[in-house]
Amino acid sequence: MDVIGVGFGRTGTLSLKVALEQLGFGPCMHMMPLLEDPWRASLLGRAADGEAACLDAAFDGYRSTVDWPGTFFWRELTAAHPAAQVILTTRDPGDWYDSAYRTIYAAATMDGPLPQVMVAGREMAEKTVWQGTFGGRFADREAALQLFQEHNAAVRAEIAPDRLLEFTVSEGWGPLCDFLGAPVPDAPFPRLNDGAGFHRALRERLTLIDSRSGS
Repeated sequence: MDVIGVGFGRTGTLSLKVALEQLGFGPCMHMMPLLEDPWRASLLGRAADGEAACLDAAFDGYRSTVDWPGTFFWRELTAAHPAAQVILTTRDPGDWYDSAYRTIYAAATMDGPLPQVMVAGREMAEKTVWQGTFGGRFADREAALQLFQEHNAAVRAEIAPDRLLEFTVSEGWGPLCDFLGAPVPDAPFPRLNDGAGFHRALRERLTLIDSRSGS
């Protein structure tokens, strides 16, 4: 593992995933593809239950990780990969909560059955995000904001400064490439997964899965 992203989801993690892969640090793990990978999602759920050996198996083949579930395991991953660089994506706390509430929390609490392929992913997300990170209190705005800020403070306290980049994706390639010692690509920095795009992509994925299962 070369790069470990430790910022919460909805702090620009999908943009960072794509950026890291463009810089040659891929594949990069992110929650969204895992929701349709029941084998790896099950391993990560078991790791959240305390089966430590499952964590190595789940991350096998990945050069980087951002977003949950990697963020839930940030202490284990940074200890297991002491040479990896660490990136804390940051965002205004209030803006972060509003975005997360409208997108990932809305998706996690939507009514109706999920396609079978996504069941293990949803269970893993519950263990690593909604219960594992927020203790079932995400809907309590003040509690969630406190946990967000406590997490960021813990990262700053526990990761050596020369190993840590605090990064806002609006800063673009410069700070990221300087930190990783990578040349700046001749392409715009990725800007992905705004609120409207999140829900559009979710609808498209559910429609595609339904069409496949019905064929």
